[in-house]
Amino acid sequence: MPNKKKTTAFYCSECGYESAKWVGQCPACHAWNTMVEAPVRVIPSAASSFRQGRAGKPGLLPEARPVSLSEIHDEGEVRWSTGYGELDRVLGGGIVKGSMLLVGGDPGIGKSTLLLQVTRNLAESGRSVIYVSGEESLHQIKLRAGRIGKVGEQLKFYCETDLDRITEVLLEEKPELVVIDSIQTMNNSSVDAAPGSISQIRETTGVLLRLAKQMGITFFIIGHVTKEGTVAGPRVLEHMVDTVLYFEGDRYASYRIIRGVKNRFGSTNEIGIFEMRREGLCEVENPSEYMLSGRPENACGSVVSCSMDGTRAMLTEVQALVCKTSFGFPKRQATGTDYNRVSLLMAVLEKRLGIPLSEYDAYVNLAGGIRQTEPALDLGIALAILSSYRGLPAGDKTVAFGEIGLSGEVRMVTMADMRVQEAAKLGFETVILPASNVKGLKAPAGIRIVGIRSLQEAVRQLSE
Repeated sequence: MPNKKKTTAFYCSECGYESAKWVGQCPACHAWNTMVEAPVRVIPSAASSFRQGRAGKPGLLPEARPVSLSEIHDEGEVRWSTGYGELDRVLGGGIVKGSMLLVGGDPGIGKSTLLLQVTRNLAESGRSVIYVSGEESLHQIKLRAGRIGKVGEQLKFYCETDLDRITEVLLEEKPELVVIDSIQTMNNSSVDAAPGSISQIRETTGVLLRLAKQMGITFFIIGHVTKEGTVAGPRVLEHMVDTVLYFEGDRYASYRIIRGVKNRFGSTNEIGIFEMRREGLCEVENPSEYMLSGRPENACGSVVSCSMDGTRAMLTEVQALVCKTSFGFPKRQATGTDYNRVSLLMAVLEKRLGIPLSEYDAYVNLAGGIRQTEPALDLGIALAILSSYRGLPAGDKTVAFGEIGLSGEVRMVTMADMRVQEAAKLGFETVILPASNVKGLKAPAGIRIVGIRSLQEAVRQLSE
């Protein structure tokens, strides 16, 4: 009896490792329970059509061969501006020609809206752009485009999910930029699996990646995320692309944050802030002013601190509420920051200052809806808790930042001068910061610098 060829195999959703049988732990990346059964890998017809063409036609792309560095024609770094400074900041200065960018985010967060606005700007600047939609009809796209303003005739739309047809159109039109909305809806006919499956996403992305590198087409790929917050599909997808952007924020709130978690052509420490309005997404150029809007005056438990996101200083209002617990076990809650960090700071306050916080409930909130976890917020959180506990306002014109150690010491932070400049720009008068940052710091006019070494000194400043 002839042996039947095995048509399926097991792939690791984290690293793409292939195994003939299921194993509990991936031998390559050592992740547990990540092996998923999928059809064996095949060479997609769309990929082979690059050189062979369709129906026996000659190939559209030349055969590649190994070359030396001296044979490579260097045109310098070519970047295109998206028309939004916030997005250009995250990308490292703009879009790199021939790159592949993955944009992930929850449904309804604004991914399609943002890329529609970006493609509109690029088309108006003279770029040939095709927006490929697998989720919306042309009529639905037109309705959404009417909300963001006028869209020129240079921007083309194509509703299709079949990868072979999309490839034929791209080879014929030769656009400079293509948006795939979304990768989970694309179907490669040579892969015997449903759209959105691991094998479909992997093979489809591989075909698009070859188009990007061989033809110099820039791709924006939209990907939906799982409940864990990662892009749905194999984790190897993030390894294949050049840039990975995550769109964050509450869909019911106005602010949106775009964060780069991978960027081969720039830093991954920058963030861009947008606001969802009726006319679409609008960039927020001065987020500190928006974050502090509506702040109460002379309120107990309210302290302004400063964190750094890349090269941007952002002032944030830290709110704390401390009240006597009604139960034997005190409740702790942190919104917008790390819960474990708040618990650690409360333990330091109780141990080093003798404050019986174990008998009190504590609630800490970072106003504005933007999550921040930088250690420089420690001093602001600690002073907000102390202000609420003692019922003493910390001062409306005071900014405090610094990392707190387990011994109660206030440690140095980076880019202290940029934080002070941001505080001065928004009209603050006093800045409390680590004493080790005061040396060599040039204070702007009208700013009083207070350097402290421990929590005890911070308490004295709060009492004054």
